[in-house]
Amino acid sequence: MGTSSLLNKQNDKTVFKIILFVSILICLVVILLNQKVIPVPQHFPDFIYKLPLVNAILNGTCSVLLILSLWAIKKRNIGLHKRLNLAAFMLSALFIICYVTAHYFIPDTIFGDTDHSHFLDDQERAAVSGIRPVYLVILLTHIFFAVIVLPLVLLSFYYGLKDDRVKHKKLTRFSYPIWLYVTVTGVVVYALISPYYNY
Repeated sequence: MGTSSLLNKQNDKTVFKIILFVSILICLVVILLNQKVIPVPQHFPDFIYKLPLVNAILNGTCSVLLILSLWAIKKRNIGLHKRLNLAAFMLSALFIICYVTAHYFIPDTIFGDTDHSHFLDDQERAAVSGIRPVYLVILLTHIFFAVIVLPLVLLSFYYGLKDDRVKHKKLTRFSYPIWLYVTVTGVVVYALISPYYNY
């Protein structure tokens, strides 16, 4: 095995460790902020309440960019494919920032909680009994795949930027549909939960 191959393997291992560390760190930050471990200030800017809508727009835009990216690579337009993926990546990074900020400041909303008591009484539960299980399945799969997709997307980008097309193609067979699912279900989750917001 040549020196170049050894260096490439060593670089891959280093990048993999960094991606794993960043992914775990982001997950821990999201968990800690969602648990409100750090005290939330009583007063904060009103634009914070707009962030869930911003997140839905970011997710929807990412979905469109990802579909266009697939179209571009099927047309063998690698330059456009890269630019679209980079734009989707940047929007997803912005989404993470907005998501963490919104969930830190804004109290959680319960699906079906029309009186905003943070508790579903029998009447509220009955009113959403048909759709609530569907909402919960979409939400839980959205969260599960969002956790999984982060390191996959980062690795896909690494191999893409490195122009290692074989590894990039193998990985994107998994990362692409998961990333697309996460962005689409992000919009669906917002559409279903937003009528119950108390702001």
